[in-house]
Amino acid sequence: MATPLGQVKPLVMSKHAQVQRVTAPMIAARKGSEPVVCLTAYTAPMAMLLDPHCDLLLVGDSVGMVVHGLPNTVGVTLEMMILHGQAVMRGASRAMVVVDMPFGSYEAGPETAYANAARIMKETGCAAVKVESGPEVARTVDYLVRRGIPVMGHVGLRPQAVNVDGAFKAKGRNDAEWGRVLAEAKAADDAGAFAIVVEGVAEDLAGEITALVKAPTIGIGASASCDGQILVTDDMLGLFDWTPKFVRRYADLKAVVSGAAEAYAKDVRARLFPAAAETYALRRNAHRQQRGRVEGSGEQG
Repeated sequence: MATPLGQVKPLVMSKHAQVQRVTAPMIAARKGSEPVVCLTAYTAPMAMLLDPHCDLLLVGDSVGMVVHGLPNTVGVTLEMMILHGQAVMRGASRAMVVVDMPFGSYEAGPETAYANAARIMKETGCAAVKVESGPEVARTVDYLVRRGIPVMGHVGLRPQAVNVDGAFKAKGRNDAEWGRVLAEAKAADDAGAFAIVVEGVAEDLAGEITALVKAPTIGIGASASCDGQILVTDDMLGLFDWTPKFVRRYADLKAVVSGAAEAYAKDVRARLFPAAAETYALRRNAHRQQRGRVEGSGEQG
């Protein structure tokens, strides 16, 4: 139908375009106000479950350990992060989705980091990337932000530095470390990071970082002094025997999954599954009609 002269035809938008996702400026604006709720996600079904409750979903390189059974995050590839980022984007419709840049994808310099970050954003549709903010990374954060890529920083315990540290160790426990973590947080903030993950530091240090930087701080093992919190979802759900000190288990899904598998195995071995309710029955009339057609065809031959 033609639009009357002088009237503007309303724009019909797709369902995807109509969804108002949380954005980097929205997260940045939460500094000092309502705490930012964040969790990790690696799959579409889990993202769909977490999406209504979270402001931000992080596709963390922890996927290497949680999903792929790697000993640490160093072996995670760019392709793995993109694959899981795509899955999470299919499941989340409201929360901001941030994808970790894996080890080796940004340390070589700003240009390399930009090429890899742009690829992540193009191929996943995510809203931002996260980098571990070592002493040399601030220039890269600035380079990315100036070219339209929102960046989340990460200071304190940095899992990608495990081979330098020798283990996953809390940071800021002496004057030298305290000053270094503060300097890294300030550098990431000055470079334009919209938020900064603070991992594995004492409460006093977390509070000082939070007061020092303009960006909201997202704590993981860094006390309630931060502007928000994040946990590895599988830890929070109790899917592993051991979890770090800073994790609160909100469920015991390991026992639930193990119990369900045990019950299933018992039923299969006793031939109790599948039962009639889970079995397709033959449609008698359709079977007779089909049989008649086959027999009639044989007579003609």
